[in-house]
Amino acid sequence: MMKKNKISIYIHIPFCESRCHYCDFCSSLLNRENVEKYFLYLEREIKLYENFLKNKIIDTIFIGGGTPTSVDAKFVVRILKILKNFEFSENIEITIESNPNSLTSEKTKIYFESGINRISIGAQSFNDKILKEIGRIHKSSDIYNAVENAKSAGFKNINLDLMLALPHQKFSDIEKSINCIEELKIPHTSYYSLILEEDTQLYEMHKKSPLSFPTEDEDRKMYHYMTYSLSKLEINQYEISNFSKNGYECRHNLNYWKLKDYISFGLSSSSSVGNLRYTNTFHFKNYFDSIDKNEKPIDFFENLSKKDRMNEFIMMGLRLNCGISLDEFDLRFEENFIRFYKNEIEKNIELGLIELKENRIYLTKKGRDLSNQVELDFFR
Repeated sequence: MMKKNKISIYIHIPFCESRCHYCDFCSSLLNRENVEKYFLYLEREIKLYENFLKNKIIDTIFIGGGTPTSVDAKFVVRILKILKNFEFSENIEITIESNPNSLTSEKTKIYFESGINRISIGAQSFNDKILKEIGRIHKSSDIYNAVENAKSAGFKNINLDLMLALPHQKFSDIEKSINCIEELKIPHTSYYSLILEEDTQLYEMHKKSPLSFPTEDEDRKMYHYMTYSLSKLEINQYEISNFSKNGYECRHNLNYWKLKDYISFGLSSSSSVGNLRYTNTFHFKNYFDSIDKNEKPIDFFENLSKKDRMNEFIMMGLRLNCGISLDEFDLRFEENFIRFYKNEIEKNIELGLIELKENRIYLTKKGRDLSNQVELDFFR
């Protein structure tokens, strides 16, 4: 009997109640008719992969967006019901992303009863003025309510998404966030620095008033303070932007970072299986038209070369605190890492950006601040 390989699944729900001022994701404002139609087609898309999924064990599921909790919970339950026709791993991790204002007591109970066991709450900040400025429609009090609702429903694995380098953000805001994480007993947090994307309101705001935003130096100081403070709460860094108590690391994201296979469903979602990567169309009409023709709604695909995969393995591996296993690299690519990257290793060790020990390469503390520079050095 053929051994079944594990796979991760991502479900994209492209609906939001409003658009945040930093967002350039593929999302659409809520429209009941469009939501119902979209989920019907999402179900049909999953069925197009029936033969593929029959031979897999689903290890993790991540329901993201958009804002999955902005739609009626029955739609999410229906998608999970379809996926349950396939084989789940015994300890499957199923995550749903949420916004504090739409994570009601009723919804959290429905999610938990449907088998979802991890919830990620888009808090971003505990400062109400900053929340308003970045276009969030919740208040800090909603974060408390959302966490309480999640815990009452039975969730133990809770993540808070937070952001650095926001307009008018001060050191005291980071201190407040850390205190709130401690008070709420949150086992996992993701802390991302704001990326200013073109054609967003915050991008325009930064062009007009750059002094309203923390400098790069201030951002780094906040990041180091936050990393140190979380470690004192035994919420330890395991990836550049991710921190957790022992046993609460996000397995779904770890599968991404370790270049394991994943398949995604929904508008604009990307999949990676073996050396094949493909992305679904970004347009509702094209998505619906393809599925009506019984075709997968793929807009773009590429066969990744060995060099592409080596670059990705290094880029992703360096993000992790456990670093890159040289044995795993040598086995996977049939190359000797030390010989292949001799100059790059020597240069970055000399600059104090990486260290090599126990046959693994890690970023140093300084290296994490300059991770893009290190990654580019190793790119071929």
